Amino acid sequence: MSENNSIQLFENRKIRTAWNEEEEEWYFSVVDVIAVLTDSSNPTDYLKKMRKRDEQFASYLGTNCPQVAMIGATGKKRKVLAATAEQLLRIIQSIPSPKAEPFKLWLAQVGRERIEETIDPEQTIDRALETYQKKGYDTDWIHQRLLSIRVRNEHELTHRMAGTGRTARQRVRHSHR
Repeated sequence: MSENNSIQLFENRKIRTAWNEEEEEWYFSVVDVIAVLTDSSNPTDYLKKMRKRDEQFASYLGTNCPQVAMIGATGKKRKVLAATAEQLLRIIQSIPSPKAEPFKLWLAQVGRERIEETIDPEQTIDRALETYQKKGYDTDWIHQRLLSIRVRNEHELTHRMAGTGRTARQRVRHSHR
């Protein structure tokens, strides 16, 4: 892990994070997320009870969620149970709290959309257009962006077919190390 630690806010509550440069991924404090989603006065205890109630959940945490050094309330670094965004989404599914329900509903919606996109890939493009429009991007900018994505994908396909290995994005990431 790099020294790139920070605090993220969710509903004005602090969630400690750490950036893993090697994996190019953020890790989030599991206990902080549980505190936010349950309003528990003792989120560490809450997590222990969750582990005792659900063996599969306990096994998932033990196998997938590493201890990561993060800055605590005292200002000192301590190792805490941490999770990537994907792992956090799995953890949220196990939290029996009304505050977690909106996340669970959102996960179900996103899952349904991904299944629909697998059946009909054109929906991915439609969703991208809709998202850019909602964000207020100009129509010309949106079309230029989608064209540049298409060109990049064709370029990467050419490299893969030629057997050059890495995609353009992978080559850029490795050149910055």
